[in-house]
Amino acid sequence: MDDVKVLRNLAFRYLEIANSSRNTENIKLHKAVIDLKQIRPVVLISELPWHEMNIDDELTLKCTDPYLQTVEWYFRTNIYKHKHMLADMIVSPFVPVHKIIHSTGNGISVDEQVMATDKENHIISHKYNDVLSTEDDLAKIHAPIVTYDEEETLERFNLIGDILDVIIPVKLIGVNVYGFAPWDDISRYRGVSNLLIDLVERPEFMHKIIRKFTNISLSYLNQLEALNLLDNNTAFDLHCTPIHTDDLPKKEINDKNTTRKNIWGRGMAQIFGSVSKKMHDEFDISYMIETIGQCGLAYYGCCEPLDKKIDIVERIPNLRKISITPWADVNIAAEAIGKKYVLSSKPNPASVAVPIIDKDNLHREIEGILNACRKNQCSCDIVLKDISTCHGRPENIFEWEQVVMEMVSDY
Repeated sequence: MDDVKVLRNLAFRYLEIANSSRNTENIKLHKAVIDLKQIRPVVLISELPWHEMNIDDELTLKCTDPYLQTVEWYFRTNIYKHKHMLADMIVSPFVPVHKIIHSTGNGISVDEQVMATDKENHIISHKYNDVLSTEDDLAKIHAPIVTYDEEETLERFNLIGDILDVIIPVKLIGVNVYGFAPWDDISRYRGVSNLLIDLVERPEFMHKIIRKFTNISLSYLNQLEALNLLDNNTAFDLHCTPIHTDDLPKKEINDKNTTRKNIWGRGMAQIFGSVSKKMHDEFDISYMIETIGQCGLAYYGCCEPLDKKIDIVERIPNLRKISITPWADVNIAAEAIGKKYVLSSKPNPASVAVPIIDKDNLHREIEGILNACRKNQCSCDIVLKDISTCHGRPENIFEWEQVVMEMVSDY
């Protein structure tokens, strides 16, 4: 079967999902949560161990062209999720072609050693060597130059259009979320122990580091804006969570470019799960205010527990959503969040990394989340993510979806 026939067959199946009444209803549910007018909590599943999940060759690629394979994978994974673990997923009624954006880099590179027990799994262990320990190292860092490869982008757009636009629209897509997670990068340049020690012993130096990374990030954002590479399309997720909203400022008719005010900002400081509230505020939140705080709406947090830090997180302008992880107390978080923000709950992915899923334990975990949100009238999304393994048993994830969807349906 040639590449064109493969993609067209998949496009028909994908478009049927996109045009379904369930997809339309899920968009309404997503938007209600984000706009703080929740109908019920929404449930999503993301960051899957796809290498363990290929049932009956449903995920086996048949295209031969490398770029067309990426489009095929987009179709196959969405069709697969819809068939086996629909939850409240949505799909867009078009095929995205992402603008090709190049960066010259910031002048330094990660020096690391890695270890893997499963060669098919991208989740591996890292040991980082410190390449950012001195003023001289810091001086090597500079803002990147951003360029848009319009020629190659349009070649891809025309290629996909020639194949698919008789079936489904094809759209060019830019950057729809401005992400700022400097401490994730700094931890890879420095190593975790060195970073944490220097926050205490060399605070002035660490402020110099985060100031430089902040300036670099703002330069990158300015360039994206100037090159008209920002995109307020809400067709995709916000780090695995719902993104649809009526509350982002709309671009004025006479505005030439989409600006940061028309898009989401996304921030986190996962390594700061090990520092005090005061230090978290000083070395991260203060810098988030001038970065993601410039965006129309902001989402903060990832794996760091924020239940006892909501008061500093809400210093970020235009804050709309806060991540609450399995390591946080959802009751404390929900009381602090209340009706003001979306509580983005992340259940423990270890629940599906076992030979047989413990449904009683899962029920207790989700019931705790739902009760906390119900009591405090929180808008809530529940997202199973960071799934490094399902123990080679995709049924674990399917069963997780069935249990949780039944529970939210009775919310």
